[in-house]
Amino acid sequence: MAWVVLEAFLPLEIIVGMLFVMGNAQDFIHKATHGWSKHIDNDIWDVATERRDKKPMDMLSSSSTPN
Repeated sequence: MAWVVLEAFLPLEIIVGMLFVMGNAQDFIHKATHGWSKHIDNDIWDVATERRDKKPMDMLSSSSTPN
């Protein structure tokens, strides 16, 4: 019975290893294409709100610079 359990570990290791390879490949391709890491659970709405929230802060920092 113990031999049957040990036989199942090899395919399981292959499957888990391939999942890691696919995830890292996606991250590498995204980073090479866009220049930054992909943020998990960030969709178009989140990106738009980040840009919207960043605009007033940029305007404040540019207007408060001494001459």
